[in-house]
Amino acid sequence: MQISVVVPLYNEADSLPKLFEWIDRVMTKHRFDYEVIFINDGSTDQSWKIIEQLQAQSNRVRGIKFRNNYGKSPALYCGFRAAAGDVVITMDADLQDSPDEIPELYRMITEEGYDLVSGWKKKRLDSKLTKNIPSKIYNATARKVTGLKLHDMNCGLKAYRKEVVKNIEVYGEMHRYIPYLAKNAGFRKIGEKVVEHRKREFGSTKFGMNRFVNGYLDLMTLWFLSKFGKKPMHFFGLYGSLMFIIGFLALVGVAVMKLHALASHIPAPLLTENPYFYVALLAMILGTQLFMTGFLGELITRNSSERNNYLIEKEI
Repeated sequence: MQISVVVPLYNEADSLPKLFEWIDRVMTKHRFDYEVIFINDGSTDQSWKIIEQLQAQSNRVRGIKFRNNYGKSPALYCGFRAAAGDVVITMDADLQDSPDEIPELYRMITEEGYDLVSGWKKKRLDSKLTKNIPSKIYNATARKVTGLKLHDMNCGLKAYRKEVVKNIEVYGEMHRYIPYLAKNAGFRKIGEKVVEHRKREFGSTKFGMNRFVNGYLDLMTLWFLSKFGKKPMHFFGLYGSLMFIIGFLALVGVAVMKLHALASHIPAPLLTENPYFYVALLAMILGTQLFMTGFLGELITRNSSERNNYLIEKEI
């Protein structure tokens, strides 16, 4: 199979028939062998009923129904796991991503040798105050931290070589940083394509301003894991040891000052009355705690057996 189109969705019943008809028209025109995998992320509307109807009409349609609303990352994880195409295309279900972009994305993967191609909505039709400006700041920070020169890392329209989606783990809310996950997994040829951004035709956006705060927190998590995830002692142990040594030397200095004062018969306060004594003691305690955190991090694997255990009610 040439292409798998993975579409995560939440309450997008009105958009689904038009989206599939559009995808099918593009695929038929270019004679692609394809499948469309709809992941219903706990929708409360008629989304799953529409998916069942589409599947009854076409064997190109596959569906995964979550019992609960887990989020976009879990939906993509399950979609990636189910995808059979040599090239995997992801797109949102709200009709803001154009299926007409698929042939060129496919060509960039198969002919130009990209591992991943991310869409860039250069001309956005969203609100400048609530989406455009925060998005620019967010992407500038992401470029600085990840080293990837992508203008729109969180764009839902992306194309992947099959090997990429089978070798990365998308969990929590890490869908924003899939290119960074791919880079950390050893897939280095990551490109970008300017894509059309369309206005939403039905419903309203499911993402609020909190996604920017969560995005920065997730970015810091990924940066730390990529640098020290395998060896947390290299971070906690280093700074813990430095802090302990500094605290210990400061404590020795306080003790030497006290002994010198006694030897010189100079009146001096008790050791415990010296504020530097407590500063040195605190540094030693914090250093020990950091060191032990690194030690425990080495013993505890960060991979939880339950992290990607999602309750799937039905598959078709």
